[in-house]
Amino acid sequence: MIHTLPPSKYIFPDPAEADPEGQGLICIGANLSPATLFEAYSHGLFPWFSASEPICWWSPEPRCIIRPQDYHPSKSLLRSMKKMDYKITVNQAFETVIRSCSLPRSYADETWISEDIIEAYCQMFDAGYGYSIEVWDSGVVVGGLYGLAIGHGCFGESMFSTQTDVSKMAFYALMLLGRDNHLPWIDCQLVNEHLISLGACTLSRHEYLKSLQDVIKQPAIDWKNYQDGVFSSKTIAENARLIE
Repeated sequence: MIHTLPPSKYIFPDPAEADPEGQGLICIGANLSPATLFEAYSHGLFPWFSASEPICWWSPEPRCIIRPQDYHPSKSLLRSMKKMDYKITVNQAFETVIRSCSLPRSYADETWISEDIIEAYCQMFDAGYGYSIEVWDSGVVVGGLYGLAIGHGCFGESMFSTQTDVSKMAFYALMLLGRDNHLPWIDCQLVNEHLISLGACTLSRHEYLKSLQDVIKQPAIDWKNYQDGVFSSKTIAENARLIE
């Protein structure tokens, strides 16, 4: 169930006016309450900061997105999905996923997903604005991703994996969910080579913000249609040809 949030006591500036040179950082301060996060994401901003820093709000130029209909799984990914037959779920272990995403990576000692971020996004999930996709092996979550959703706006935050290709399996499941709900795009925030390799592209900040205002006014995704199900990676892979 989606809960109506109280109005935020903070008003975020227009990114174009606050950051005409397109550096990305829009403002500093505020808090991480559900009302504040809702206000920020509804205006194209998201928090990104280290634990030792104040809360920083960003709206990058350009913006990285992926259109679900443009995503095509690789043959190697489909082979992995058929071989291992993982179980894939939606919204069954949000906190487990975000805490797993917060753990240090092999290429970095720190992560921006602090305890404050975990608490804030778990509150958004409880209010009906968060989502997670989990990949299970023998009853253990071995990969997944999480994000926020407002209307038809789907905002990706982070993903993790402890086994080969499982985060890509979660990503593929998100793309299928996006297609099923006719989402125009899924927000990937910042450009990186991994996302581009998966089919992501960029929009100018102006184009993104204009599209966003239309997208968030659309009916919200009914996550209940998915969260009671357990999906087989093998079945998804075997049906990929029909889907594509």
